[in-house]
Amino acid sequence: MKTSAFLYPWDVVGDPDAAARVADLGVRQVTLAAAYHSTRALTPRHPGHRIVTAEHAAVLYPPDAARWAGRELRPHEQSWVASDDAFAEAAEALAGAGPEVHTWVVLAHNSRLGAEHPDTSVVNAYGDRYPWAPCIAGAAVREYLIDLAAEAAVRPGARGTELESCGWYGFAHLHAHDKIAGVGLGDAAQYLMSLCFCPACRTGYAGQGLDADALAAAVRGALAPAWAGAGSPETGRAGIEKLLGADLADATLRWRGTAARTLQESVVAAVRAAAEPGFQVLLHADPEPHRTGANVGVDPGHILSVADGVVLPCTGGDAAREAVLGPFAGRGGVLAANFGVVTGMGGSPATLERDAAHAASLGADQLRLYHAGLASAPDLRAVTEALSRLGR
Repeated sequence: MKTSAFLYPWDVVGDPDAAARVADLGVRQVTLAAAYHSTRALTPRHPGHRIVTAEHAAVLYPPDAARWAGRELRPHEQSWVASDDAFAEAAEALAGAGPEVHTWVVLAHNSRLGAEHPDTSVVNAYGDRYPWAPCIAGAAVREYLIDLAAEAAVRPGARGTELESCGWYGFAHLHAHDKIAGVGLGDAAQYLMSLCFCPACRTGYAGQGLDADALAAAVRGALAPAWAGAGSPETGRAGIEKLLGADLADATLRWRGTAARTLQESVVAAVRAAAEPGFQVLLHADPEPHRTGANVGVDPGHILSVADGVVLPCTGGDAAREAVLGPFAGRGGVLAANFGVVTGMGGSPATLERDAAHAASLGADQLRLYHAGLASAPDLRAVTEALSRLGR
């Protein structure tokens, strides 16, 4: 199985041994961040630093001044890697060591965008804005995301891209110093907390025959028992229908599904128009259409007719892998099983060989490893041993 490891440019720039060390893991590809959200990242092997603080969402290359001239929504450049083009410098070193390089592009997850342009953010049923979550229904946001994807994905030397957060973002988000666990919310309640009531979404609900104010009131009513102390553990579409009612649940899912699908179609088309033939386009995805976040909810049949394949979250037990891989199996396209290999972040490099074999039995034909730069030395040794036995 072809294997790729995720990496940040700052894992490589300034470390002359980094590229060879990654290649020695046994991977044939590196998925290298070209546009990424704010983060604080450990760099346990870098000779010049141990922590990198990416203070805001940014591109890790010089953006095209002509493309963005005069535009209100535009990407910010990074300032935390000492390089004129951190992506290009890292990509050149990695390719020189053997692995092919694909870009890693984060789209609808951008706290700085929400801080500078509050009208771009998701607004929940209580009127609270989520500055980390651009509303993908807004025309200006869509235009920005499409052009960002085309530019960030197709960097010189890259042979493909993996698009993260190419769809709805919402309530569930590891925001700075998150303090949201005081009330137990299952993913159905989190879906309700992720429904957007910005002007574009209000118009979208109207197109489904809904009154946005009445829908917001219904959402608040459905969540009231949770705030009163009962919690709301319901999950899946059945859980959404239980909380909101079948008709309202169906209408909201139709509207949000349309917005997500049309964005994904436009983004992939823009990337392909900017790339050479044969450039591979994958999306980070989840087979449950109501899901929000890095692995956006999709319709499996639709997304595999648009992109070349998907990257699917496969860390966890057998049942979790079966749930995420099963709906995509036999439909064609690349199915890349994404495994955490950082023990301290919930990954399990010690069971990678067994877990990867299980994913392959369910239809996965590639592996993704999150994250070669963040993992400890013992974690990387476990990965190397597993890949040597799997034939990578």
